[in-house]
Amino acid sequence: MTRPGSGLKSRTRAGVWVVAAGLALTLSGGPPAGADTDTPQGAALQGAIDRILADERLDGGAASVVVQDAESGDVLYAHESGDRLMPASNTKLATSVAATALLGTDHRFRTDVLADGRQRGRVLRGDLYLRGTGDPTILAEDYDKLAEEVADSGIKHVFGDLVADDTRFDDRRLGRSWAADDESAYYSSQISPLTVAPDTDYDAGTVYVEAAPGDEPGDEPKVTVTPPNDYVTVDVRGTTVAEGETDTLSIDREHGNNTLVIEGDIPVGANPTRSWTAVWEPTGLAAAVFADALADHGVRVHGDTRFGRAAPDDADVLAAHDSMKLEDLLVPFMKLSNNNHAEVLTKAVGHEVAGEGTWDAGLSAIEDYLAKEGVDTSTLRQVDGSGLSRMNNIPSAEFAQLLVSVRDAPWFDAWYASLPVACESDRMVGGTLRSRMCDTPAAGNVHAKTGSLTGASGLSGYVTDADGRELVFSILLNNYLASSVKSIEDAIAVTLASHGEDGTRRITPPTARNGEPPAHVECSWLKPRHC
Repeated sequence: MTRPGSGLKSRTRAGVWVVAAGLALTLSGGPPAGADTDTPQGAALQGAIDRILADERLDGGAASVVVQDAESGDVLYAHESGDRLMPASNTKLATSVAATALLGTDHRFRTDVLADGRQRGRVLRGDLYLRGTGDPTILAEDYDKLAEEVADSGIKHVFGDLVADDTRFDDRRLGRSWAADDESAYYSSQISPLTVAPDTDYDAGTVYVEAAPGDEPGDEPKVTVTPPNDYVTVDVRGTTVAEGETDTLSIDREHGNNTLVIEGDIPVGANPTRSWTAVWEPTGLAAAVFADALADHGVRVHGDTRFGRAAPDDADVLAAHDSMKLEDLLVPFMKLSNNNHAEVLTKAVGHEVAGEGTWDAGLSAIEDYLAKEGVDTSTLRQVDGSGLSRMNNIPSAEFAQLLVSVRDAPWFDAWYASLPVACESDRMVGGTLRSRMCDTPAAGNVHAKTGSLTGASGLSGYVTDADGRELVFSILLNNYLASSVKSIEDAIAVTLASHGEDGTRRITPPTARNGEPPAHVECSWLKPRHC
């Protein structure tokens, strides 16, 4: 991945201004410093973006948009760029750059197994601890390897308890003002330093549930849970019905427990109903998966499974698993807009900087880092790491400032490579942009973070224009009633990719709206995979 040059620490403030009919009209004292207002290509760019923002889908809504030269920081276009809007998953830009800077690209999360007691032959008289530090990418197979290492140490009997040590973070599992009706959704999974993911999308703290039709009408659906465990209970209330009848089968988790309710009808021969479902208390799921792995390797724990107690400092390490490096973890995190990863990193930053694995400590450290990059943190509010909360408010000008400033960071290349890329079909390259802006100058060119909640959409990142100049942009759209405004964002990005010295001729923003992804949540959050 080629980095787009070095950046500046000095700030060019966008201010608050509007553009109408290609004429710059300031609200206070003139256009932003460096704004391209006098050249034909500058006027063409302003007029083109203004026309895009005049889309009727934004009537009564709000838009905060800014475009800057990535090298100089000069503002080329701004529309209400100082207005605070809900950024949705554009919030992950702040979280990811701060985590990369403060933890380092080589940072790994360690999960280990410790013995507190005396081992004599095949017997451990004492407790066995499973200790997590936040790894959101650990799989059932990794717990199996840990169990195998315990067995290889010679232990076959544990006359004590299995203790799940999740004390690296606090016990607050859900973010501030997260929607209650998302509680069992995998993109709203609970945050614990000891967890497990069902597959290599690394949706930690969830199980993958598949309910297939039975062989005959009247049969119960056939249900499988990944990873296999007895921590969740499957309550099958659904029925297989005749082929061709309406498929109404649903999978839900009851509030406050781990009962998965499968109810409704599924026709013979129908495709399985699938759900990635967040569990209640992910520490318990990790402990259950590990306990099963111990049993599979012939290690019997004679005591109980207990949670929330820290391993003693003098406990002996029997086995350990290190996660992938942070520079590699950034890829599934940012490409797939993984909320759990954002919150784990927020708490990990808090522990690294302040010794406290809490949202408050992590967000304070993120804010301090943003200020060092020239972001005016007095103009924004960030209450979680992912953007799932509707209390987050950030102006597009501050995102643009961050995007300009971090370009000279030693870790920039690794972070830049984690951004979704327009129309790149590989999910771990294109990510949430993999089906957007195809057959345009933006394809393979725009590297940007998407964001989607009901009534809130965003796109912020980098694009190279027709003259080879690197631009940064941030587009935040709020309070619209349309089902989607993604094509408005795409039109602006394509316009920027087309912009050049003869921009009056090159700028031809797309207007097609058919087939654009839904905008009530990130497209990667809609399983099976919609992007």
